[in-house]
Amino acid sequence: MGFLNISSFYFFFFSAIGVYIIYLPKVLELDGFDSLKIGIIFAASPLIRFIAPFLFLKHFHLTKTLYISSLILFIVSGFLIYLTIDSFYLLLISNIAFGISIALILPYVETIALKLIGKENFGKSRLFGSIGFIIIALVLAKFMNFPKYIFYTLILTIIFTSFFGYKIASFEKEEIKKENESFSLISHWPFWLSAFLLQISFAPFYNFFTIYETSFGLSYEEVSYLWTFGVICEIAMFYFQTSLMKKNLLLLIKISIFSAIIRWFLLYLYPNSITITYISQSLHALSFALYYSSSIAYLYHMYKKKKLAQQFFGGFSFGLGGFIGSILAGIFYGKYLFLYASIVALLAFLAILKEKNL
Repeated sequence: MGFLNISSFYFFFFSAIGVYIIYLPKVLELDGFDSLKIGIIFAASPLIRFIAPFLFLKHFHLTKTLYISSLILFIVSGFLIYLTIDSFYLLLISNIAFGISIALILPYVETIALKLIGKENFGKSRLFGSIGFIIIALVLAKFMNFPKYIFYTLILTIIFTSFFGYKIASFEKEEIKKENESFSLISHWPFWLSAFLLQISFAPFYNFFTIYETSFGLSYEEVSYLWTFGVICEIAMFYFQTSLMKKNLLLLIKISIFSAIIRWFLLYLYPNSITITYISQSLHALSFALYYSSSIAYLYHMYKKKKLAQQFFGGFSFGLGGFIGSILAGIFYGKYLFLYASIVALLAFLAILKEKNL
């Protein structure tokens, strides 16, 4: 039952994230929001993901009660996004609430997942999130003429996420805060710096891959196939990584980051080669899927405060790294964009070389 509930949670959670990041910006544009306002609105969530963990160093503790409260906030934020669509400031507040909820929900579930099903089986559960994401990407495209369907899908996926999230909470006893447990970012600073830099290198891909490739002659249809192929490779890695996760986790992290260097450099060298671009997309299996699984498993073993470690991972990587990376990608967009991304990934690799397994 644990595997089923966790897999279902991932399916609906990343389906909701798919609606949020793929289609909601376009809905806002159709509703009259300019690019600056859209950028500000969607910068709120990653910033919150970065800030939130620092509040948990001393002042708060991610307990079962707080987690369930965050599930309720998740549902409320979904309805608020729909209800405040015509007001920039109210919609910004709604997105802040959305960011707070996911900053608490995902780290809690990641920790429970690793405890219940182990690092070896984590990927087989997490791949359902990728399946949900790709289904949303392919299906909702047909309903862009009906924006309300986008909101209905967002709210429904949030509700189902919260339902399975609540069931997952039943596997965890309420925790008592242990004052003698310390948490230090400095002790593993190379890992945190590397996670931050790697996500900066991913921003050009997430934000500009479609624009970049079509500017070199690829059609939108060809690019959509490339996106789909990348997610399929991600799913395959999640499924078949069981034996890999029994190996040295830090070594897997290093291999994953090194693959990102190669991936971005290939996109820079051969932007109009469909064959090379497919090869670069195949590296999504390493640079994203294997990196993600090995990193959260590594943190699970390195830190006593396991939920807080997962909070900071999301905060430093997808939060601060995603936020700054998006800004830099916009500034440096051009034919050298993925060369810059490759250099940043190289810096992430050099940083992780300083990390020592304790």
